[in-house]
Amino acid sequence: MTTKFDLIVVGGGILGTFHAYHALKRGLSVALLEKNSLPQGATVRNFGQVVPSGMDLKWQNFGRESLAIYNELQEQTNLTIRKNGSVYIASNDEEMQLIKELYEINKNNSYESVLLSKSECINKFDGLRSDYCKGGLFFPQELSVDSAEMILKLHALLKEKFNLKIFYNTTVLETYEDDRECTAVTSDGTEFNAAKIIICGGHEFKTLYPTVFNESDLEVSKLQMLQTKPQGIYSLQGNILTGLSIRRYEAFEECASFEKIKSMEDPNSFEKKFGVHILFKQALDGSIILGDSHEYADAKDSDNLGYDLNMEIDEFMINEAKKIIDLPTYEIQRRWFGIYSQCKTKDIFEHNPSPNIHIVTGIGGKGMTGSGGFSKFNIDKIYT
Repeated sequence: MTTKFDLIVVGGGILGTFHAYHALKRGLSVALLEKNSLPQGATVRNFGQVVPSGMDLKWQNFGRESLAIYNELQEQTNLTIRKNGSVYIASNDEEMQLIKELYEINKNNSYESVLLSKSECINKFDGLRSDYCKGGLFFPQELSVDSAEMILKLHALLKEKFNLKIFYNTTVLETYEDDRECTAVTSDGTEFNAAKIIICGGHEFKTLYPTVFNESDLEVSKLQMLQTKPQGIYSLQGNILTGLSIRRYEAFEECASFEKIKSMEDPNSFEKKFGVHILFKQALDGSIILGDSHEYADAKDSDNLGYDLNMEIDEFMINEAKKIIDLPTYEIQRRWFGIYSQCKTKDIFEHNPSPNIHIVTGIGGKGMTGSGGFSKFNIDKIYT
């Protein structure tokens, strides 16, 4: 078995995989080490929405580059990517003001968006309630993916086309650098060697560099999501983001009215306490994915969030969703939570334990959207 490479990437989620992809495009030999039989973390426990529109300008640019990367890869194999756009549905005059301001911001950024009237929204999105919708802002270039299926198909494509070497069920216990090369030691005693190592998994970071991890400003967010039973012939196109999303997403913080509108919100409301905003996305089987909520803890105290689902949160999200869209059925077939890490003071965590070992994690909720573009930027920086 070959154990010597130009680059070792630890963590086979979306961030690690895109780092591997951009290194492979440079002609480098790459090993991807994944501790599980398939990725099981934040990459597969999310909505599968690629929505640069929700991000600040820096990450919107990374997200827009990701859109191009996803579209290029989709032409080579079916990665479950659908270019059906994203829409923000405003429920009152304040939210309408924000989407109008964001429309002007994106016009200045040359990022295509379309203001929709109430009637245009209701005609476009079947079941959207007229007593909720005041209007919308539509981003036609944005994408939906089925995350768990997509990452495995992406792995298969990179193995076939670029000769990526993927080692599943491979737990890394130690990484170090001497004057010759970098080494990753796995639980079965195998030593992988490379000129550089990039560590993209929060779990691996915690195991390999516990002191740095515990002193970091990483926090984790626990998100609850639900999935209805298939909806029959009903079709809901695109990523549907609603009023609470408008009040939460970073992009709207750039709007002139944002601070004033946020200051009028009830700080003790249920949605504030649990960070709820309501999203809809139809999966390939016709079911609707609903969510989500956000509960936070410092990364070193992540176990305090528990492993249970809070049924009060689920019931609140279902009741709120029913106020927005009349679905054929709200019968739930699946409930789960995801965990992602993010930085309190930076937009991503980066640290070098030694010159050629790079820890890159804590991308937060930006992973599915931003990883493609950010990883290209980061590989270019590392190899400049």
